[in-house]
Amino acid sequence: MRVANLKGRLVLLGDAGSIDVERASRGRFGPDPATVYQVWDEFHSWALGLGDAMDAEDYDPAMLEAPSPRPRQIFAVGLNYAPHVNEAGFVLPEWPVVFTKFSSCICGPYGDLELPSDNVDWEIELVAVVGRPGYRIQRSQAWSHIAGLTIGQDFSERVVQSRGTAPQFSIGKSFPGFGPTGPWLTTLDEFEDPDDIELRCEINGRTVQHGRTSDLIFSVPVLVEWLSDKCRLFPGDIIFTGTPGGTGAGLDPPSYLRVGDEVVSTITGIGTMRNRCVPRR
Repeated sequence: MRVANLKGRLVLLGDAGSIDVERASRGRFGPDPATVYQVWDEFHSWALGLGDAMDAEDYDPAMLEAPSPRPRQIFAVGLNYAPHVNEAGFVLPEWPVVFTKFSSCICGPYGDLELPSDNVDWEIELVAVVGRPGYRIQRSQAWSHIAGLTIGQDFSERVVQSRGTAPQFSIGKSFPGFGPTGPWLTTLDEFEDPDDIELRCEINGRTVQHGRTSDLIFSVPVLVEWLSDKCRLFPGDIIFTGTPGGTGAGLDPPSYLRVGDEVVSTITGIGTMRNRCVPRR
């Protein structure tokens, strides 16, 4: 099942097009994509039973927006693939390295990326969206708290991120447009193994990152258990799970995004995001 945000309205997507959830449910579920996670179990059961009962409509993919547009909490995990740890010059972490991206950076999958400097890096990531709230969740139950998975880019201004006595991860990763997610939420039943999914990032057609989530140092269930031991998780929260090796900062010499570049982020079983780099307005 693909659950999407189409011009601010909650829709289901299929090969034949989009189905507006509010109309199809006769008002049982509202039009706001952000609120569906509050009633995720009820919604998911209803959507599974919908079948082909409703006519789908054509839609413009350019109108797709963030699947969870107003997350109450954004958790981002750094240094969660060994190749990225090595290229960043760190040692393997003993526990998850967590920061946040401010909600103002969250955007849809196909928008332009405004470059505030010549030091903006790419980081493709699998993003998990919370569908069932919880506190102190056991890893054996973790997947039952996840509504589905989507693609994210943790764009990063590397100078701002590292400036000062202590790193400024959150502010350096939260410029407008630095948190595209999408193109939709894919529910877990669509994956043969949600712990083993392929990721790929291309810049202007050249593959710069390639990995599998089976190589995560801390898997999604481990992250859910670890995070929920410290923070209560709420419906619609999103978890950026970390990036594979191949970031621009890891090259010798480092190489970053330039105006005119196109970043294409693909995760098998979900889809593809495209972001074109433009000057800062």
